[in-house]
Amino acid sequence: MIGGLAGGLPAEPAQQAVGYPSLFLLVVLGSLIPVVPTGAVVSSAAVVAFHQGSPWALLSVFGVSALAAFLGDLGLYWLGGRGVRSRNGSRWLDRLRDHAAPERLAQAQAGLRAHGVLVLVLSRLVPAGRIPVMLACLLARVPLRRFAHGDLPACLAWALTYQLIGVLGGSLFPKPWQGVATAVGLALLISGAPAVWRRVRGGRWVRGCR
Repeated sequence: MIGGLAGGLPAEPAQQAVGYPSLFLLVVLGSLIPVVPTGAVVSSAAVVAFHQGSPWALLSVFGVSALAAFLGDLGLYWLGGRGVRSRNGSRWLDRLRDHAAPERLAQAQAGLRAHGVLVLVLSRLVPAGRIPVMLACLLARVPLRRFAHGDLPACLAWALTYQLIGVLGGSLFPKPWQGVATAVGLALLISGAPAVWRRVRGGRWVRGCR
C-alpha cells in the first residue's frame, strides 16, 4: 500500500474502493501481529488524504485507522486471554511474552496497579508500549469489556498522532510521494527508537561487566 501511495495521488473513488479497505486490513493485521509498521501505514494514508484537500478524506483515514486498531487489539486480547485461561497456554500468549521485555512488563504492571486501564492510553502512544501493557492486563485477568473501555481512547489518540505525522509530512513537500517518504521515515524512527536504545544500553552494560 505504501508503494502505491508513493507512486502518485489516486482519484478519490479509487481510494475509497481500494485504499480504505487496504488501510483497515493492514492496521488490523499489524495489531494482531506486531510486525507490520501500522503507524507508517496510517501516516502514509494521511499524506494522500491531505493532498486531496478534503477534510472528509482525513476524517475517513482517522476513523478507519482507529476502528481497525481497536478491533485488532480486541482480537489479540481475546486470543491471549484464551491462553491465560488454558493450562497449556497458547502460541498467542507466547508471542506476547516474546515481544514484552521483562523490565517493560514490570513497568506496565506497576502502571496498571496505579492507574488501572487508563494506562492503555499512554501505552499506545509510547513506542513498544502496547504489548507489555496488554500482557499486564492479561496476567491481571482484566475482563475484555474493561480492557475495551481503556483501549478505545488509546486507539483514537494513536490514530490522531500518526495522522498528524502524515499531515506534517504532506505539508512540507508539494508532491505526495515526498510527503509519504517523510512520514514513513518519521513513523519508523519513532517506533524503532526503543529497540535501538535497548540494544545500545545492552551493549554498554556488557562492556561494563568485562
